[in-house]
Amino acid sequence: MKISQKINQSTKEDKIWWSFEYFPPRTAQGLQNLLDRIERMRALGPEFIDITWNAGGRTSDLTSEMVKTCQGLLGIETCMHLTCTNMPKEKVDIALKEAKEHGCRNVLALRGDPPAGSTKWEAVEGGFIHGIDLVRHIRKHYGDYFDIAVAGFPQFQFLPKEQRDFEMKCLKEKVDAGVDFIFTQMFYDVEVFIDWVKEVRAAGITIPIVPGIAPIQTWRGFQRATSLAEITVPQSWLDILEPVSNNDEEVRAAGIKLVADMCRRILNAGLGIRELNLVPRVETIKPLPWRQSLTPTRRTETIRPIFWANRTKSYLSRTENWDEYPNGLPAYGELDGYGVSIHHTKEEGLKLWGEPSSETDVRTLFSRFCRGDLAALPWSDERPATETSVIAEQLAKMNELGFLTINSQPAVNGARSDDKVFGWGPSHGYVYQKPYLEFFVSPGLLNTLIGHIERDSNITYYVINKRGDLRTNTHSDSPNAVTWGVFPGKEIIQPTIVEAVSFMAWKDEAYELGQQWANFYDPESTARKVITDLMDTWYLVNVVHNDFHDRDAIFQPFLKAGAEFSAAQSQPTPLTNGH
Repeated sequence: MKISQKINQSTKEDKIWWSFEYFPPRTAQGLQNLLDRIERMRALGPEFIDITWNAGGRTSDLTSEMVKTCQGLLGIETCMHLTCTNMPKEKVDIALKEAKEHGCRNVLALRGDPPAGSTKWEAVEGGFIHGIDLVRHIRKHYGDYFDIAVAGFPQFQFLPKEQRDFEMKCLKEKVDAGVDFIFTQMFYDVEVFIDWVKEVRAAGITIPIVPGIAPIQTWRGFQRATSLAEITVPQSWLDILEPVSNNDEEVRAAGIKLVADMCRRILNAGLGIRELNLVPRVETIKPLPWRQSLTPTRRTETIRPIFWANRTKSYLSRTENWDEYPNGLPAYGELDGYGVSIHHTKEEGLKLWGEPSSETDVRTLFSRFCRGDLAALPWSDERPATETSVIAEQLAKMNELGFLTINSQPAVNGARSDDKVFGWGPSHGYVYQKPYLEFFVSPGLLNTLIGHIERDSNITYYVINKRGDLRTNTHSDSPNAVTWGVFPGKEIIQPTIVEAVSFMAWKDEAYELGQQWANFYDPESTARKVITDLMDTWYLVNVVHNDFHDRDAIFQPFLKAGAEFSAAQSQPTPLTNGH
């Protein structure tokens, strides 16, 4: 989606919004750490993010890869920076082509800084000389496909009037060439920014202006950034920051207060500005209950199986060649075609999960995860979703009884679409969920459970083993919608389903993750034997209770079966023939 469309929508709703800016790292580990951070900060609700383009284009491949990951995997609207520095037209065209393929609709066109080690900016052979040349090139070859932004510099207010007028004339020419909005360079003097905005408007420039707000993390970093960009810092700020300059925590605390106050002043200045770059928001409503991919082929995707709720990346990889879902019987990519792995390293896994020496130890790990006392499991890279908190104790009890849960959702009966825990979708709607459980279970306990499940006509289940032998009590081949929403002026949306073919494909991944966990331990260790035996002999089961009015109903068969099985196991073996 174009940023200008987001701005227009926010203006209609009189809504304040913001975005985050990220710099590509220099190492593979740095890239992974940054992507993890972007995913965590996604929960703060940015309308979009922007990814910088390193001076000289040295990280251009990383920028393109980050745009691809953020659009496709993380489902965050992304604006790609693009500079003229060390960029012949051929490289610019490659970058734009890849951005379009990744579904990116927004580009920040910049001349750029001199390459590292240089003090003078020079165009490369076959490259562009000015930012306006890049703007014109994009418009000529891509029409209105991209929203184009350019940079604005409030600091120019300190230039002599003749030079300031020249810079404003250049900005107006860029805008007239086809620019949709302006990102400003960071600044800390609000009065300077206000004066600059007034001059921009007086020059006949009416497009949106997005202020660039840089948080203050450390004194040294603050000094370096403001010095390099030649940013004027108000003396009142220095009076607050300099006395605590040797204490990063106090600098950060003071910086938060100063920057927050600055943002309030900007928003209340009567400039019509309702957007900020880099300032977080408290909450956001998801368009769907799962994270959307924003690539061109998946942007309109509205249905996914529930099984990959905690494994988005592998689901996208295994279905990347689909035209749409569902389309006949889905054909999932084989595991060896893309690889499946636990997110954590061996060292991290051992620290998290220790060395379980019995089935009881494994049950305890799963119970701790459900209660929020354990940060991850091999099947889930993160702590349980917020909605899981309402059934955390029931899940923990299930695991203590021997049902090792790897996925679940509680019953929801008409929560508002803006509900902070369960909400998703457009405003003024209502959302629903059937209770769902997915777990590994031993053959003996499964037999006991089936006897209790089949007494409840509201329950449907699928059972599968590692070999792929499937059994079920449902007589329908149709998907079972387990999440749906009702919204004004729209058909009912059913974004999450349970169905057999997808479950069989997920089975391979679920068992493979368990085996990879086992392989963290030495071949002759008790831990490897315990986990391998579970993966080789236990069943994978999913259960849906079709009464979404009763949150506890789905747990009753498990509590009864667990108690019955435990009692049977504790009974002494009867003697025969007097022995």
